[in-house]
Amino acid sequence: MVDSTTKKEDGMSKGLLIVFTGNGKGKTTAALGMAMRAAGHGLRVCFIQFIKGSWRYGELEAVKRFAGLIDLHVMGKGFTWKSENIEDDARLAREAWDFARQAINSNSYQIVVLDEFTYLLHYGMLALDPCLQFLTERNPAQHVVITGRYAPPSLLEAADLVTEMQAVKHPLASGIKAQKGIEF
Repeated sequence: MVDSTTKKEDGMSKGLLIVFTGNGKGKTTAALGMAMRAAGHGLRVCFIQFIKGSWRYGELEAVKRFAGLIDLHVMGKGFTWKSENIEDDARLAREAWDFARQAINSNSYQIVVLDEFTYLLHYGMLALDPCLQFLTERNPAQHVVITGRYAPPSLLEAADLVTEMQAVKHPLASGIKAQKGIEF
């Protein structure tokens, strides 16, 4: 087990709360890049996908190459906001959040990524205030990365780093379908 409270030895002085948000493409990709960078330095990463579902994404195969450094957990069923069973989706969201809190508190990871976590807040599957309280009171050495559209202003205020992806142009608007290695 890696003790993320050991700050001096690994060069970390403060765990950051990082948010990648906005309506543009690249939020999950940015978080994956950060996870790979961390793994390249021998840091352990827990990458939790709240919404992605069971589709075959390229990142699932790529992360296998970082076994022992990046643990990827796909917790959701897919596009929850289109679901006919929102109660079941909310239950899965709560279970995934419980898992995420355990990962954050475990001291086993230097970085925990909460991929598409903002959707759970936006659609009311989780209450913002208790989530924000937990995130701000976490181990001070623990990095947490959150991705997704609709990041609430109070989360942005609490974050140490916020990057907003802005949609300027996307091939889908020209009728070009999602392509392997680009969108999935």
